[in-house]
Amino acid sequence: MSEQTERNQRGVVIVGAGMAGVQTAVALREQGFDGPVTLLGAEPHQPYDRPPLSKAVLLGKAEDSAFDVDFEGLGIDLRLGTDVTGLRAADHALDTAAGPVPYEVLVLATGARPLTLPGTEGVPGVHLLRTLDDAARLRPVLAAGARVVVVGAGWIGAEFATAAREAGCAVTVVEAAERVLAGAMPAEVADAMAGWYAQADAELVTGVRVAGIEEGRVLLADGRALPADAVVVGIGARPDTGWLAGSGVDLGPDGAVTADAWLRTSLPGVYAVGDCASFPSARHGERLLVHHWDNALQGPKAVAANILAGGPAVAYDPVPYFWSEQFGRFVQYAGHHAEADTMVLRGDPAQEAWSVCWLRDGALVAVLAVGRPRDLAQGRRLVEAALPVDPARVADPAIPLKSAAL
Repeated sequence: MSEQTERNQRGVVIVGAGMAGVQTAVALREQGFDGPVTLLGAEPHQPYDRPPLSKAVLLGKAEDSAFDVDFEGLGIDLRLGTDVTGLRAADHALDTAAGPVPYEVLVLATGARPLTLPGTEGVPGVHLLRTLDDAARLRPVLAAGARVVVVGAGWIGAEFATAAREAGCAVTVVEAAERVLAGAMPAEVADAMAGWYAQADAELVTGVRVAGIEEGRVLLADGRALPADAVVVGIGARPDTGWLAGSGVDLGPDGAVTADAWLRTSLPGVYAVGDCASFPSARHGERLLVHHWDNALQGPKAVAANILAGGPAVAYDPVPYFWSEQFGRFVQYAGHHAEADTMVLRGDPAQEAWSVCWLRDGALVAVLAVGRPRDLAQGRRLVEAALPVDPARVADPAIPLKSAAL
């Protein structure tokens, strides 16, 4: 038996049936792996895509967003409603309520869990928006045109506020920081986006934290009480890795599995991909934790290739990418601007379409495009190529961004 054939017979178990887990299973088959593949999902639903939850599913335009994957035809053993509670590396086994699940190669793809507001557990009318069940519980709230308070003015808060306004709800968004997207975008960019709330008739309250939530109202630290038929908490998420405590899998201070450049964990034969894992980026010079759809789509291809090779074959170092639909605008972002030394506005943020570019040592490292998809596509390629650019040409929205390369 050849080494490749022997590797093909090793069973692969994938924990997590979201985008990253499903795509890992599919990529293994697409790349020629014909050994056993088992996919464990904690939810009872057929695996589904998450972005439509805050849009079509939430507004009742679609019942679900199940992936169009023929698991049976691909020979993937899909086990739904299987909550994995522990990993015993010495035994090559996972612990579940239904009993142990042995593995030869393991892929961790458990995603992230939304953060909750302390003290709100069990309070009627308080919601998260992460799962299909969450969207199902919120759909009648929106259909009724309720008074909704959204806690958190990040990406998910803005997307939910957008859907709620489209449904005719009265919406108030409360953000503890002084501006929207605090920590994600600089003030010049965030301030422009803050104006979108008023244009959509959504009230925005910044610089005030939530002191408590009672049935029917949200109490603010400045003494105000906001009436609320429903409260949606969107204050971020953390890697769903608590079940790995004591397993020998190294976790970072952010709770993410610290994968290497080939998405291998600290345990032999165990990989990690998607929202639950960070990886070192040579392109951007730091370890990245990317909680976005494209990361969960692209990472599995590298994981599958490395599993089939039985070792480091494909390093994972993408240009991070995400998009958001909010208040009638299509927002896209590619790259990583934390290490940038120059920011260049491309167009007027007071207008409907504009972009922002970030440079480091004269090369483009990130681009944010609002209603300018061509800027995003061309900018993403420039980031990937690490080409130096002419800042003056970058700043001119009439010049194609690709023409700014030197």
